[in-house]
Amino acid sequence: MSVRAGRRGPGRRLRRSVVAPQSGALREAGPAQARPRADPARRTADLPHLAAPHDGVPARGSRRGRRRELTMADSPRQQCLADGRIDPEDLDLLDSVARYARFFLETPRPVRPRDPDRLAALLGGELPGEGNGEHATLRRLVEAGESGLLPSGDSRSFGYVVGGALPIGIASDWLVSLWDQCAAVYETSPLASVAEQVCERWLVDLFGLPTGTVMGLTSGCTTANLACLAAAREHQLHAAGWNVNEQGMRLSPPVTVLTGEHTHVSGLRCLRLLGLGDQVAQVDAGTDGRMDPRHLAELAARAPGGLIVCGQVGSTDCGSVDPLTEIADITHDHGGWLHLDAACGMWAAASPVLRPALEGLERADSWSCDGHKWLNTPYDCGIALCARPEPFVDAVRFDADYLQTAERTGRDPMDHRVEISQRARALTLWAILHHEGREGIARIVERNCSAARELGSLLAREPGVELLAPVTLNQVLLHIGGEDRTQRVVDTLNSAGTCWVTPTTWNGRPAVRISVSNWQTGRESADATADAFLSAYREHGEPGTSASRPPADKR
Repeated sequence: MSVRAGRRGPGRRLRRSVVAPQSGALREAGPAQARPRADPARRTADLPHLAAPHDGVPARGSRRGRRRELTMADSPRQQCLADGRIDPEDLDLLDSVARYARFFLETPRPVRPRDPDRLAALLGGELPGEGNGEHATLRRLVEAGESGLLPSGDSRSFGYVVGGALPIGIASDWLVSLWDQCAAVYETSPLASVAEQVCERWLVDLFGLPTGTVMGLTSGCTTANLACLAAAREHQLHAAGWNVNEQGMRLSPPVTVLTGEHTHVSGLRCLRLLGLGDQVAQVDAGTDGRMDPRHLAELAARAPGGLIVCGQVGSTDCGSVDPLTEIADITHDHGGWLHLDAACGMWAAASPVLRPALEGLERADSWSCDGHKWLNTPYDCGIALCARPEPFVDAVRFDADYLQTAERTGRDPMDHRVEISQRARALTLWAILHHEGREGIARIVERNCSAARELGSLLAREPGVELLAPVTLNQVLLHIGGEDRTQRVVDTLNSAGTCWVTPTTWNGRPAVRISVSNWQTGRESADATADAFLSAYREHGEPGTSASRPPADKR
């Protein structure tokens, strides 16, 4: 088998219905205290939808429950396989999961897991020898889940930037598993290939990107960054007369990479994987978290060789957006490639209200974002976009004799990403885009940003609580005192199960970050979260007693 690299050439869940909202409309449930919380340690034996069919009788599908006199050749399952039919036991299994899904979506539960020891016990032990029946295995898995799930779909789950899952996303993702398509080339799944091509066209239009921009679907923003930065490296080295696919990096011409002070670690990780880790210089940022264009211009003027600039659209901690027009001008004036990590913030481009905060977005050469954050696709869905198709495809494409490519049939998804075999993510993405439409997506991001502003405003009124950066999009960054007090407040909130937040450090100061990225979260969730936050804050000391002084300006 021969393999050839690409070459240049011509050419909280307070309560959520399992029925998707009509016309993209969004709903928020009433206060959590109006309903009792579910016990996370509740045994699945108490859940009728996953209980054994008869007490004392092993579940269908259990080896112990099958008639021993049946041989493998004439067992019901083998007979179904021989006839090309589905075993009714398998359909029962799917019905059980569907019933549990309805129970899960309709049942309030604490935001944090409560029984990690039980979780470890349920999942642990030695690998079974003979194995267990399907229903018994699912019951064990669900019981472990009830002890160890983080309900990231909750309207008050604000840790990291996790997002939720729209009902249409869950339902369509079930179909993806049912159909089990390998979205590698057109021949392995025409459905996935065409869906991905349609999603590419829709997203380029939604984000207002240049005509001809291409898209690849990945596991997340990290691998989307990897594909885009590989394209940037390919472009800059090709301009210097170097074919990195054939000649490698050991003796290559220099490439300088300039990143913002608050660049996400995934971008730095990708640069290291690409052999550019020792060629990175950091651009200062202002107190608002935005890249300083003057410092960027100074570094760009001194940069040897090809230039790559990495900006941000919605930083992880405070949601800041770099001055995109200015950094695009500076980058392109020096012959550079501008890549924007827009893991979450890219979706703000769908809103006419929020789009002005992203002015200059279309000036970049490549972009990375996640569907599983603000678009609320089920995990996982990363999106790589590139306005320069040729270096993008050259950076990641390869051919092999056994692969039947789409020259005569259609688009090959693997030509636009690092992975070859991959889940048909485009189908879930297509379903959400088709269901929500432009206006539905705009409503989600506007609703979340409104809730974030409300939260920031309510909390900043409290003496001793300091808003460390303007609430630009959906991130709220707060200083509430020293590291110990900050951690105590976070632990109190998370252990109570009323909301989930995470700590961070901002310019040397302890901070709490609140990320609003769930399709259900609105102002009602913001009000309830503010009440819980202030109660925990007041519980752990007098206002302002632990405040630390900000560091001196580094510039």
